[in-house]
Amino acid sequence: VYNSAPNWGVAVGDAVGVAEPVLSQHLHQHQGQTFSFLSLRVPSPLSLVVNGKRPPGHALAPPRLALTNPSAPP
Repeated sequence: VYNSAPNWGVAVGDAVGVAEPVLSQHLHQHQGQTFSFLSLRVPSPLSLVVNGKRPPGHALAPPRLALTNPSAPP
C-alpha cells in the first residue's frame, strides 16, 4: 500500500477490500537468476475497506518536501 503511514497497517485475519487494484507481472534478471512475481498496487490506504470500514485519515502518510540545488557545490 503506497502512501501509508509507518504506524498503520492491516493485521492477519483482517478482511481487506481493494477498490481500484492494479495487478502487474514483474520479470527481472540479475546475475544469471530470474525473478518473477505479481504485485498488487494500491495507491493509498484511503482507497481500501478494512473490516467493512474505511481507514482513518491518519493512515495516510503526511506529505514530505525535499529540495535540492543542483548548482550548489558538493
